[in-house]
Amino acid sequence: MSHQLPDVQASRPDVTVGLSQVGVTGVEKLVKVDRGGDRPLVFMADFSVFVDLPGERKGIDMSRNMEVIDEVLEDATREEAYRIEDVCGDAADRLLEKHDYTSMAEVRMTAEFVRREQTPASERETQNASTVIASATATEEGTREEIGAEVTGMTVCPCSQGMSESRARETLEELDVDGGTIDEFLDEVPQPGHSQRGHATLTFTADGAPEVDLLDVIDTARDAMSARIYNYAKRPDEDHMTYEAHTNAKFVEDCVRTMAEDVIDRFGNLDDDVVVRMKQSNDESIHQHNAHAERDVRMGRLRRELDGERAYGDD
Repeated sequence: MSHQLPDVQASRPDVTVGLSQVGVTGVEKLVKVDRGGDRPLVFMADFSVFVDLPGERKGIDMSRNMEVIDEVLEDATREEAYRIEDVCGDAADRLLEKHDYTSMAEVRMTAEFVRREQTPASERETQNASTVIASATATEEGTREEIGAEVTGMTVCPCSQGMSESRARETLEELDVDGGTIDEFLDEVPQPGHSQRGHATLTFTADGAPEVDLLDVIDTARDAMSARIYNYAKRPDEDHMTYEAHTNAKFVEDCVRTMAEDVIDRFGNLDDDVVVRMKQSNDESIHQHNAHAERDVRMGRLRRELDGERAYGDD
């Protein structure tokens, strides 16, 4: 004899307070993104899935969330062409449809993405790892999708380097080296400065999917720092990276501003209402604290700022 189990989630809670996010985290799925004739992108992705919950309902239908994620990701691996942010967008749309008591559904995804490249001096084959970031938020008004990446690189402190240059100039003057030769030497040989491991994050959010190429996003974030770093490096590569970084010393603020300029150069065709998030965090080598800078801004405003126009108000 069977009997109907009570739907405890649908009952009224003791405390009738609405919740903005209820769901699951740490859902791991293999996602394959077909790129037409190019080599497909394969991700081991970590998903988080949320909906909002009204105050009069005790809980969400957790099994429905898992069912939607499984459905969408299985479909995504079979599609001939798919953008990774659309995986999140489809999942968010389906969540909203399946939960008639919600007004918002959100799906977030992170995944390690590895691609092959050559070292800068020895031209040896190596691999570079980035963390891909994708998300989508669905409401009755539509779905906004985000795509981007977090990458690592190297920065050198201009202030520390400036002190080293002053010391070198004083020493050369004491050795009776003429001023012209000193200037020429310091122009050719950058002086030491303390270095940091840098973490750059760049994402784009738009109604629907942002029209950006993920590989271009990764390159833009990597190039915003003093120098790229590589998983494998011979001595000539180490020398190349060290020299390049010290000829391109940057504060954490400089990295974000470089990123902003490159965003307009590389993605200038994006609509004004696309939101770009630029973030730089540096692991300091001679301090116990770390350095951080970031900016969230719409493309239209960023264009105006870089054109010299200052439009104040909300981003």
